[in-house]
Order: sequence, then structure tokens, then C-alpha cells
Amino acid sequence: MNRQENSKKNLLKQAGILAIAGIISRVIGLLYGSPLAAIIGDEGNGYYGAAYNVYTIILLISAYSIPSAMSKIISGKLAVKEYRNAHRIFKCALVYVSIVGGIGSFILFFGADILATGNSALVLRFFAPTIFIFGFLGVLRGYFQAHRTMVPTSISQLIEQILNAIVSVGGALILTNIAGNEDTTKRAVYGAIGSAIGTGSGVVIALLFMYFVYCVNRKGIHRRVNADTHEDMPSSEIFRMILMIVTPFIISTAIYNLSSYLNNVFFNRILMHVRNIDEQKVATMYGIFIRKSMLITNIPIAFASAAASAMMPELSAAFSKGDKAEVRDIVSRVLRVIYMISAPCAVGLFALARPVVTILFPQKSSIGEASMLLMVLAVTVIFYSISTVTNAVLQGIGQLIAPVINAALSLVAQAAILVPLLLYTDLNDIALCIVTIVYSLMMCVLNNVVMKKHIRVRNDFKKAYLLPTISAVVMGGVAFGVYKLFEMLLGLFVPSWYFVNLFATMFAVAAAIPAYFVVLIKSGGATEDDIKRFPKGTAIVRLLKKFRVM
Repeated sequence: MNRQENSKKNLLKQAGILAIAGIISRVIGLLYGSPLAAIIGDEGNGYYGAAYNVYTIILLISAYSIPSAMSKIISGKLAVKEYRNAHRIFKCALVYVSIVGGIGSFILFFGADILATGNSALVLRFFAPTIFIFGFLGVLRGYFQAHRTMVPTSISQLIEQILNAIVSVGGALILTNIAGNEDTTKRAVYGAIGSAIGTGSGVVIALLFMYFVYCVNRKGIHRRVNADTHEDMPSSEIFRMILMIVTPFIISTAIYNLSSYLNNVFFNRILMHVRNIDEQKVATMYGIFIRKSMLITNIPIAFASAAASAMMPELSAAFSKGDKAEVRDIVSRVLRVIYMISAPCAVGLFALARPVVTILFPQKSSIGEASMLLMVLAVTVIFYSISTVTNAVLQGIGQLIAPVINAALSLVAQAAILVPLLLYTDLNDIALCIVTIVYSLMMCVLNNVVMKKHIRVRNDFKKAYLLPTISAVVMGGVAFGVYKLFEMLLGLFVPSWYFVNLFATMFAVAAAIPAYFVVLIKSGGATEDDIKRFPKGTAIVRLLKKFRVM
């Protein structure tokens, strides 16, 4: 096997590792989201969701883009064996995040009343310390990603989410008991604060783990640094490089994620101050949208985020060497795999929206609304998955401004549609779903237009998109039909509606997955090599061969 083939194999392996970790993390987030919702209610979820949106924006500006940016900068130095300069960049990045993270924490704590409304502002203050801590975690993750290993990042993500889940649920339970049962709003606010503390606890434990990994590898790192004879880059040049690379990453990612924050601002202020709907009702509607329906759609999108992170060092290295064929091959391969995964996920969520919501969030008062919102949002799984990858591609090939412009245009369109919908219709949280679709679709289209000007990605339309779509639709029909059949049969002798739904959904999913692969493979939509590019693809291929599907 030649070096190029090894490189391709490593990309898929690292993408798979990070994808699996990302998906497991999202699943953990969903699993603890259910007991958390039962403790703090949809109102508490609304306060937490609103505060979390603001926290995310400040985090993006101060620290969140650091792993990707550091990965890009340091991988370039490692590619030419400048180990000393790579390590100097790493140390300068730590200084950078300590300054920027400190400023971000200060702004979040003292500007909470300006950045958020009502009870969400109080919850927001408890996120402030996490901003400062996350910067150091981001630098360490980016450093190891630059070495083309996603294992430390993946494990740290899992540890972070596990402790987050434990502390969030435990903290919410303790604080809601302190608040008592008399004032439901006070109880909801206290519960949201408990969840915010959980988020910070997860970041702390992940940072400690990444520091441990660094300590384990420190001798080897310093040995290579000491043996390096390249001339040292001046610190001023390093900081200038960090600012030049990080700033477009920050602006792009911040605008890209500003969508949720602005949606919440318009939603809260228009409904509360123009249409005079009380804060408790507004928070409840937003809590159902952001912490139930949107949370579920984030699971399949995790694969796109993982693929984008794993692709960045490989793509940057190929682009810096001028290997356009390799760049084209990487991008087309990742996009194709992303669509083959996101399409059935979107259809599956649409077909089984109510069963899935019932399993994860069995609070009867909001099942109907959350299910309806999830059906509307399902298509965004495809749009966000593709736009996430294309965003990373544009950054990887040096088109750093393009995603910023595309996100800004999408943001303007979103706002122009959302404001009149909230002012002149009673769609409320459905309006949020509509503009989420508009935003994700525009990002997907605009990114692809720009990308194709620079990279001639050639995927056969029938094989890459049409056949996976048909296979996904067939799968959705199978899933819905099997669910209804077993719901009726199990309902005859299983007394609990929850377990009827749970078992019927399990049978539906068990039938849907092989149905998708059978139609996809038999129609010519995927080959053995294509399936092997999935996470655990080799195991899937063995299983398909065992049942003579392939």
C-alpha cells in the first residue's frame, strides 16, 4: 500500500473515531436530557437554552474555533518537520486563549443582563467561568488533531459529556429541591443553573484529561523539539499568524452559529414585548424547540462535524502541496459518505418523530408539539451536515472569507423571514423551524457554489444523491409501517403505552436499517468500498455479506 493510500485510510479512520465519539456524546446528551427535562420542565429548558445560546456565541469568539485553527497552523509546520516552531505556536496559543478567554468570561458575567432577557440572564452568569477554561482545552485538542490523531479529543469529549450529564442532573435535582415546589418559575431557574454548572464541570474534567495526555507524550514532544534545527519564528510573527488564521475562523463560526442566538432574541423580545405573551409561556415554547426537537436533530449532524474536523489537516496538507487531485478526491469522498448517512437519518426522524420523542422525552404535555417540530426540522439534518463539511473545505483551501459572507447572507434572509412571521402570524415555534430550514439550505447551496469554483468535485448525481434518497424514502416507509404494525400488536397485551412505543420503535429501526442497505446496494447506489467508509464500515460489510445482501 503506497503513502497516498495510507493517508486516505488514516483520514477515514480518524473521521470514524471522532464521529463515533461525537455521536456517543450526543446520545449521552439526549439520555440525560430526558431526566433533566422531567426535573426542570420545559420552562427551565427554555431558560437554559436561551442562556446556552449566548454562552455559545461568546465561546465561539473566545475559544471554540481554536482546535480547528490550531490544527491547521500546527499541521502545516509538522508537515515540513518544524517541530520547534509547532511547539512555540502551541505555547503562544495558550497565552492567546488566556487573554481572550478572560475577556470573554468578564463580558459574559457583567453583561448578562444586556445579552439575555429575564431569568435567562441569571442562568447565563453561571456559564462565565467555563469560557476561560475552554480555551486551554481547545488548544490541547487542536495540538493533537494536528498530529492526525483524534483519539485524545474523542475520549475527552466522552469524559466531558459523561460528567456534564451527572453534574447537570444532580445539580438540577439539588437546586430544584432548594427552590421548593411553590414557585414553579424559581424552580425552573434553579434547575437551569444546575445544568449550567454541569456544562462547566464537563469542560474541567476534559481539560484535566487532555493535560494528562500531553504529560504522557511530553518527553517525545520535547525530544523532537530539541533535535529540530530550523530557525525559530519570532513570537510576534506567531501571534500575528494566530490572529490571521483564528480571526476568520472565529468570524465564520460565530456568524455560522449566530443563527440560534438571533432566533432566540427575536422570539423572546417580539413575543414578550410586542405580543405581550408572558415569559413563562415563551420560555416553555422555546424549551420544547431547542432542548427537545433541535437536540434530537443534532445527533446525526455530529458525523458531519467529526468528518470536517478529521478532514482539515489532510485537506490543508494536500492543498499546500498543490495536489488538486487529492483535494478533489478527499472532498468528494467525504461528501458522498455524509449524504449516504444524513439522508436516511433525516427520513427516519421524519417517519418516527413521535415515537422517538416519546422515548426520549415522555412528558405527555409536550410530546405532540415536540414531535411536530421534529418532523419539520428533519430535513435540516441533510442541509447542516453538508454545509458543515463544505464550510471546513472552504477554510481548508484558504477561502476563509467565503463562509463568513455565506453565513451573513443566510442570517439576513433568516431574520427577514422570522420577524414578520412572529409579528403577523401565530406560528411561534413553527416559525423558528421554518427559518432554521431556510438558513441551513442557504448555507448548503452558497457553500457548494463557492466550493465548486475552486474544486471540481465530481460525484455522479444518480449514484451519489438520487439512489441514496430513494433508498432512504423506502426505508422510511418500512420504518413507519413496521412501527404501526407492532404498535397495534403489542398494544393488545402490553399495558404500558411507553413500553409499547419503545418496543415498536426498536422493531421499526431494526427493520429500517437493513432495508436501507438492501435497496441502496441492490440499486447500485453503493459499493463495498463505499460502505467501508462508514464508521465501523468493515463490520457492516461483513454483516451484509453474511446475509448475502452484498
